[in-house]
Amino acid sequence: MRVAGGRAATTLTLVPEVAPTRVERRKARTRAALVEAAQQIYAETGGSDVSIQQITERADVGFGSFYNHFASKTELFDVAVAEILEEHAAWLTELTAQEQDPAAVFATSMRLTGRLVRTRPLMAQVLMNSRFSLLGAGAGHAPHALADITRAAEAGRFTVDDPVLALACTAGCLLAAMSLGSLDGADLDAVVDGATGNVLRMFGVAEDEVRALTALPLPSEDVQAGRA
Repeated sequence: MRVAGGRAATTLTLVPEVAPTRVERRKARTRAALVEAAQQIYAETGGSDVSIQQITERADVGFGSFYNHFASKTELFDVAVAEILEEHAAWLTELTAQEQDPAAVFATSMRLTGRLVRTRPLMAQVLMNSRFSLLGAGAGHAPHALADITRAAEAGRFTVDDPVLALACTAGCLLAAMSLGSLDGADLDAVVDGATGNVLRMFGVAEDEVRALTALPLPSEDVQAGRA
């Protein structure tokens, strides 16, 4: 400590950041490749009937590298899905950050999530393959939507007795809409917005408000897909 002008002043010593070593960078790349391969396989198959050999081949890493990062295939898939859910939660938070009305945040989040089928298909397929296990997830649309439902109910925008049950109804409608919207010839936007409107009606929202909430402008598809 030094004294300047009669006042005690503290001199801070900044510790420079230490850059990761070549070995650490290689390990990080290997782990990221395994997680990405697991996400792709989970999107395609739901993670069933796949071997560690198939995962490492998809990741283009050595078989022996797997156990340097994960104890089991189950652990890898848990991490792979959790990272997708965390990315989804951060994405929704960013795209709805300027909206103050919790009912609008809820409706916009549901409409954006349904459109993942087109804007971020890998994320969409992971969500659909996770099915109702999403309800107990600590990240992703489930806790995001539960918070929105609770805030909207507290603000008098929704009429719901049990937010958790309301979330379950939302998840069922959303996953069904994403599946229907994936079919050949389906109008994804119409299906997702229609499902969102039905959920809003179930929550006691008046018809004119339903139409307004499901017609709110969304970010461009480039923004939704992370291209801008």
